[in-house]
Amino acid sequence: MASHAPMPEDLWQWVANRVPGADGGADVSWPRGNSRVWRVASEGGDSVFVKISPSVAAFEREIAGYAHAAAALQPHQAPRLLAVDLDLLAIMSSPLPGRVVRGLPLEAAEEREVHEQAGHLLRGWHDHSQAPSAHDKQTIYAAIIAQADEANACLERTAAYLDSAQCALVQCVVDELPLLVDEVPIVFRHGDHATRNWLWNPAGSVGVIDFETAAVGIAAEEFVWLSGAVWPERPDLKNAHLTGYGRPLSEAEERLLLLLAARLGVSYLSSGLTKNRPDLVARGRYVLERMARQACHPRPGSQPM
Repeated sequence: MASHAPMPEDLWQWVANRVPGADGGADVSWPRGNSRVWRVASEGGDSVFVKISPSVAAFEREIAGYAHAAAALQPHQAPRLLAVDLDLLAIMSSPLPGRVVRGLPLEAAEEREVHEQAGHLLRGWHDHSQAPSAHDKQTIYAAIIAQADEANACLERTAAYLDSAQCALVQCVVDELPLLVDEVPIVFRHGDHATRNWLWNPAGSVGVIDFETAAVGIAAEEFVWLSGAVWPERPDLKNAHLTGYGRPLSEAEERLLLLLAARLGVSYLSSGLTKNRPDLVARGRYVLERMARQACHPRPGSQPM
């Protein structure tokens, strides 16, 4: 996909010792700089996926994610961990049947079925979560404060490019985000719940891959990408997804989701302007315009930070 890079020699030796008759591996990395993933076929025709994590922290999160998936999901819903190497930050996993959902030419009814099943899968993942510790809660609160601070910095850089409704929306992000943490459920999150990480098997099942950002966090954060990129123009997919998830979002979760999507949008816009990336600018405008269509009035009782 991205670089079609050959597998490093030390990684190849590690793989060859574990996969009889392994081929050289096909680069199937995502089109981003730190993605390094290969599909390796064995002499029997079976395949495994091999990944080099971008950091020790990402490696540890992914291992935890695989353990959670094995406990919470059925074998057809998630790949299984086959081998790891801390020195190489290498992860070997089983294949999962199906095709990546993003970009698939699906009929509307089939697409709704995919989103409903993905919501059901996510609920199973969340329901297996342990109660958050005091440390977990402190970490989550600090992360939300950091997002509010980032939004404030982005607002200063992008205010001249925003209309009044968009400026007001981003200001709501700054003022309200930290107030919502205690009002919403905390779970062990997949962390990147987007269609690029869903696999659709036409036999009738959805699976999920890529656990690099799995961690304890706010449940509603799972829906940020969907909320900003899909749901504004496809409310039928939101309804399908939450039907599968088994419950509607609470008022506090809806508000949090709106603000988190707006934070993502202004971050895209700020990065695009700084890096002269028209694609990021367009993405940021897309998200902000759609989020600003929803009324942005401070919730009763909220006070500026």
